[in-house]
Amino acid sequence: MKYRPFGGLDWQGSALGFGCMRLPVLDGKPECIDEANAIRMIRHGIDSGINYIDTAYPYHGGMSELVVGKALKDGYREKVHLATKSPVWFIHNQADFDKYLDEQLQKLQTDHIDFYLLHALNKARWPELHRLGIVDWAEKALQSGRIGHIGFSFHDDYPLFEQILDDYDRWTFCQIQYNYLDVEEQAGLQGLKLAAEKGLAVVVMEPLMGGKLAAPPQKILDIFDQSPLKHSPADWALQWLWDQPQVSLVLSGMSDMQQVQENLDSAARSGVGSFTPAERAVVDRAREKYRALIPIPCTKCRYCMPCPNGVNIPYQFDLFNKGVMMEDWGSSRFRFAQLPASERASECIACLECEQQCPQHINISEWMPVVEAVLGQNQPWDGRVIPGLHS
Repeated sequence: MKYRPFGGLDWQGSALGFGCMRLPVLDGKPECIDEANAIRMIRHGIDSGINYIDTAYPYHGGMSELVVGKALKDGYREKVHLATKSPVWFIHNQADFDKYLDEQLQKLQTDHIDFYLLHALNKARWPELHRLGIVDWAEKALQSGRIGHIGFSFHDDYPLFEQILDDYDRWTFCQIQYNYLDVEEQAGLQGLKLAAEKGLAVVVMEPLMGGKLAAPPQKILDIFDQSPLKHSPADWALQWLWDQPQVSLVLSGMSDMQQVQENLDSAARSGVGSFTPAERAVVDRAREKYRALIPIPCTKCRYCMPCPNGVNIPYQFDLFNKGVMMEDWGSSRFRFAQLPASERASECIACLECEQQCPQHINISEWMPVVEAVLGQNQPWDGRVIPGLHS
């Protein structure tokens, strides 16, 4: 195992962290973790040098923390730094911070959390947590020793990421979605560099986009196969991340022992500067090919927003494009279903205000019914691309 500096701490984290969101399950039920198998996997990872274990209150229907607590018995707790996340959407008053932390400590069978994160901060949650006194609570929790370091995971746009970093000066680390396709998504490369400049450790989640980059479409496989430099698709993605000095640790949610071992083998080959210019060029070509597959030329500039009828236009275009690009409609349809009904494509009234503002000249009003049919009604997409306004 290779180890890397973890922000400004006098501690180095393993290049690979064990994410406990995709543990093996029984009968396809997320809450029914295959405990014996999961514990073997986690302990094998630790025995092989992993020293960072990541879980969260809601993972596996609330069962992940319980299984992690069992896995870290028999002396394994002392071998790792443990991270879990506060379910901030359940926080309605300051007492709730302690309520959920106390429950998590009990489930994890420990008296302290080394790295405690505010889970999935976004533009709705961060101001509310500020109002409820999260800064005062965090200071008390740190002083009491129940948590060792405070951080946050992030799912929103870059300006909010910058604001969160500026709003509190005791952040030790953050967790962002980042991979060779998501360089401009959410915090992205800009956020990675900013956090590192401020001395924070940056933990990367979704390095394989939930496994999609490990099983890419044939057009992407062809690019990798044509390269004289050989890696598995997953290894291309992981090595690209580990090559970057700002990346402190890469989390992987592993579902079977083969994935654990393959990722351990990848981590053993990792290092800043170990990726050659030729290898970076291959990943660049893969990214360009992925982007060439998208049917809607939306750059998420958000000039179309706000929609006078409340439709979240760029987000739904992104879901649609990823469904095409990754040949995986399931994930896009799942995320589409989480949208409030008031923001869905079906609410478009074709007022055309957005089309007047769109610098890409996208025929938004014609795409909206297609998005609703494919993502909202599970209809197949026929591959038809709607021309732009000035095509």
